Amino acid sequence: MSPSPALAAALADTAREIDARFDALLAVPDDPRADLYRAMRHAAIDGGKRLRPLLVFATARLFNCDMTCAGRVAVALEAIHVYSLIHDDLPAMDDDDMRRGRPTVHKQFGEAAAILAGDCLHALAFEVLADPETHPDPFVRAELVLDLARAAGPSGMAGGQMMDLEAEHASFDLPTVTRLQAMKTGALILAAVEAGAILGRVPPEGRTHLRGYARDIGLAFQIVDDLLDVEGDEALAGKKLRKDAGAGKETFVSLLGIEPARERCRLLVDQAIAHLRHYGSEADLLRDIARFVLQRDH
Repeated sequence: MSPSPALAAALADTAREIDARFDALLAVPDDPRADLYRAMRHAAIDGGKRLRPLLVFATARLFNCDMTCAGRVAVALEAIHVYSLIHDDLPAMDDDDMRRGRPTVHKQFGEAAAILAGDCLHALAFEVLADPETHPDPFVRAELVLDLARAAGPSGMAGGQMMDLEAEHASFDLPTVTRLQAMKTGALILAAVEAGAILGRVPPEGRTHLRGYARDIGLAFQIVDDLLDVEGDEALAGKKLRKDAGAGKETFVSLLGIEPARERCRLLVDQAIAHLRHYGSEADLLRDIARFVLQRDH
């Protein structure tokens, strides 16, 4: 199902802005590093849903933040996401040949260049956030760095990736799979929403409802991923599907069944939207994003 016209326009605008920012940040130098930059550009430009950057923009708009600052934060979040995909595709991890309908970075440029490209995008994210150009207040910049570091590290995305690797050799129950996905997928989605609130100088105690929204859509996003891995179209996905069952991993679908998993996803989206009840029309884009998570086909 297609996104609403407002969301479709926001996704397109976000994709253009993030591509333009990566294009400027990753200009190919005329020296022996050229292939490293080409590898980063291959992964970062012209691809993906740009959901995390859009969440930064949508949340920042709730608090009338400077959108130039939000754009820099959004590209930093996406740099972490892209780095994680490069490394996740490596033979030592998920061993994927295709990503977004084209060869993965290690297939196109070799494993060494892929590892370094991921390393550099990881470093670039924090370089961007720490730069005074991102925000004039050093305390805001420090909180952005701290929050993203926590989301990307062993208590967040990377920790979830390690649990995902262990899932190939162990039988995980539903609470463990839920924790795994809350870390692997949900932590960066939560960081994107938190980043908008940090830019808006909302204190931590004032972000509870936004955190609830982010956690719910993060979990719903992963359940839809699990459903698409079973039912999806590889041409639309741009990557190989039905790998989890082959690897012996427990998923929301294998543990709950297709229809109960779909129903849980609906409940999570409804719950996410309910977290925004204190906002008016200024939160409509966040509501549309939650509905789109449920409806997406890739």
